[in-house]
Amino acid sequence: MSDKILVVDDEAEIADLIEVYLSNENYTVFKFYSAKEALECIETTDLDLAVLDVMLPETDGFTLCRKIREEHTYPIIMLTAKDEETDKITGLTLGADDYVTKPFRPLELVARVKSQLRRYKKYNPVYSDEAEKEKDTLHHSGLVMKLNTHECFLNDKPLILTPTEFSILRILLENKGCVISAEDLFHKIWKDEYYSKSNNTITVHIRHLREKMNDTLSKPKYIKTIWGVGYKIDG
Repeated sequence: MSDKILVVDDEAEIADLIEVYLSNENYTVFKFYSAKEALECIETTDLDLAVLDVMLPETDGFTLCRKIREEHTYPIIMLTAKDEETDKITGLTLGADDYVTKPFRPLELVARVKSQLRRYKKYNPVYSDEAEKEKDTLHHSGLVMKLNTHECFLNDKPLILTPTEFSILRILLENKGCVISAEDLFHKIWKDEYYSKSNNTITVHIRHLREKMNDTLSKPKYIKTIWGVGYKIDG
């Protein structure tokens, strides 16, 4: 069964082009030119990933992103205008996992879609063996991550994380006591070349994680910032 991908862009040529490239990779594409049309699809269809343009008529891509994150954790890729750093940070803050700047190469977008789906599926396999499930569980000071079901709990309460947030927290937990640089985090998650401006991406996700965990930068209980070096969770 093919993965179901939502594509929303009011520029018909771009939306149609994305549809062609994704369909060629055997994905099932749900294409819309406005957020209003897409909302019904979000509510009625079990999607695996969404590609959202920021600039949409009436309702923008940020609103769609926020709506998706109310109930779903599948990856979201935002399409942003060239050099609009504010749009990128806003999207990431609202729960987007990645962004692609217009104009873009269709093959680059396809690669990012594959990367996000691969990571999302990796952390969502279904296992029947309870011992295997327990082995794939990380614990730390009231924090429990179930890797096989992509669930996270803090003090027995569900912690709703995006795939990217889940990946960052997992990497830090699996390397407790060690400092992981923003560059290493970026490379482990996206497998892309790291540029200094990419540091904003990691910073935004870390900040979002802290907010969800009621953690603070000044007196962190979980994620500590080692200035000029990176991030860590004490062992």
